[in-house]
Amino acid sequence: MAGKFFTKPGSEYGDRVPKGQHLTNGFPVLTYGGTPHVDRDTWQFRVWGLAKETTFSWAELMAMPQTDFTADFHCVTTWSKLDVQWTGVKVVDFMKHVEVDPAAVHIMEHCYGDYTTNISMDDFLREENFFAHTVFGEPLPPDHGGPLRLVVPHLYAWKSAKWINGLEFLSKEELGFWERNGYHHRGDPWKEERYSGR
Repeated sequence: MAGKFFTKPGSEYGDRVPKGQHLTNGFPVLTYGGTPHVDRDTWQFRVWGLAKETTFSWAELMAMPQTDFTADFHCVTTWSKLDVQWTGVKVVDFMKHVEVDPAAVHIMEHCYGDYTTNISMDDFLREENFFAHTVFGEPLPPDHGGPLRLVVPHLYAWKSAKWINGLEFLSKEELGFWERNGYHHRGDPWKEERYSGR
């Protein structure tokens, strides 16, 4: 059964598929707990902590520059999906609307369903990161994190938080849900930073 859905990557993918990963033909759904279903008319995105507190509506998000992205996606459970096609808002474009205290060095991502995960400012503020609302030309379904998820291609996918609805800017690292439960604090797939602390 595993061979039907997952294949060992050939040498031609050596620079794209981290060690220990297997390619998937589908797009597996892995979620802890229930799946939130959030109407875009009532969806809100809040920024707070070491930043000027601001709340964005769906209409305000969609008024920001929209960009198409193609990115590989690596899950800590050892599957990778290549060339995922997304549409959304670049993190660097979103951050033009946010006033952040220079003392902020870390972020807690907050989500509908009370999920959290942490990320450093250096990992967050990269040109290739984005907030995605569309995948393969269709609205991002709830199972995959819709209406909005963060996508951070250079880290394991649990850092690409589903159902994201807020960013809390922090003066030091604090741990999110999975990090408190044994996942790595950063999660670099190329270093196999899967579990157990730093």
